[in-house]
Amino acid sequence: MNHDLTVGKPGTVLWQFCLPLFGSIIFQQLYNLADSLVAGRFIGENALAAVGNSYEITLIFIAFAFGCNIGCSVMVSRLFGAKEYAEMKTAVTTSMLASGGICLLLMAVGLLGGRWLLGLINTPTELMGDSALYLDIYVLGLPFLFFYNLSTGIFSAFGDSKTPFRFLAVSSMANIAVDILFVTAFRMGVAGVAWATFLCQGVSCVLALWVVLRRLQAIRTATRPALFSLRLLGKFAVIAIPSTLQQCFVSVGNIIIQGVINSFGASVMAGYAAAVKLNNLVITSLTTLGNGVSNYTAQNLGAGKPERVRQGFAAGLRMTWMLILPLALCWFFGGQILLRLFLADAHGEAMAAGMQFLRIVAPFYMVLCVKLVADGVLRGSGLMGRFMVDTFSDLILRVGLSILFSGWWGSTGIWLSWPVGWTVGTLLSVLFYRTAPLDKTKS
Repeated sequence: MNHDLTVGKPGTVLWQFCLPLFGSIIFQQLYNLADSLVAGRFIGENALAAVGNSYEITLIFIAFAFGCNIGCSVMVSRLFGAKEYAEMKTAVTTSMLASGGICLLLMAVGLLGGRWLLGLINTPTELMGDSALYLDIYVLGLPFLFFYNLSTGIFSAFGDSKTPFRFLAVSSMANIAVDILFVTAFRMGVAGVAWATFLCQGVSCVLALWVVLRRLQAIRTATRPALFSLRLLGKFAVIAIPSTLQQCFVSVGNIIIQGVINSFGASVMAGYAAAVKLNNLVITSLTTLGNGVSNYTAQNLGAGKPERVRQGFAAGLRMTWMLILPLALCWFFGGQILLRLFLADAHGEAMAAGMQFLRIVAPFYMVLCVKLVADGVLRGSGLMGRFMVDTFSDLILRVGLSILFSGWWGSTGIWLSWPVGWTVGTLLSVLFYRTAPLDKTKS
């Protein structure tokens, strides 16, 4: 069901809209958690390290899918809020055609240059085979990744966060079962966890795309919408390209950091691979909640109600703190229990590295909440220049300091770079939000 985010108390509207988004991302992260969990527990520490190592490369592809998602979602939100339904439908088909072309190019890069990319991050020889195998299968499923993300972006633009939640709840639980089946019964190794993700994500993509197309068909328009528009492609690109670049640079930064981590050996790699899954659960949850704030902002600006955006920022900040605080406490105090889901040795070097990472970064999740809610407003307002500056400042600091600090304090120094980057990025993001001309942004 479509929902208008421009009416009602902002706090209530955001809770009703964003809570299913939060649930959705929890289930979506189960895809990656399941792969690492099954690899670590049923195959071995090297398999866990290989899956975690490949994951850093897949983040580049996810960055492009995310950029297409947010570009389509913000544009459709504005048009939906303004009730310009014919142009909204053209925006959807334009976004799909553009995203399909980008997806094909990325598949060619991934299939032809996967081993080269893995070599760039100093993948150990003993992990190269499994890392490349996992990456190749993942690349084959990129169309599912792209069109599922587009579908969820359109649902969010319509104010509907419950439908994608239902898809993800079922498919992610199925992924865990298929992971275990392929690895334990069929003994497919790392290929088993990759094919399980491919299969379950494919099913959820097809179903989501079918529902969103039916939803669009049900919206009546006075004129027949055009299939493609260069003007709307330009609007899509204005949001999608900076969002993609931001995510790509973050991914490249993570790849550089992964290369530094790889120099400390397979045990530290495995500990980081396990701990970063828990960390990414928080980061991705916050990013998704920030996307919800972007949709809320875009709909209200499209409807000519900028005053509701400021109210939404305060409500969004309270909401994210309430949702993330329990996770931060859980990671800090109960991280070892969670890491044992991935690591068989409770007292080894991998466990020590993973716990150290979590205890350094978890207290700063509350700072990161502020940044990503403010970023959500900036994206929804189309103020992408400001958004990119604060994001790149965070990234450049984390990458540079991880290299510098690792020379002084070993792997501990790498983990310390996270809080510094997040804090500086947050200060810039809040400054840009406070000075943003929200009443002058154009739809």
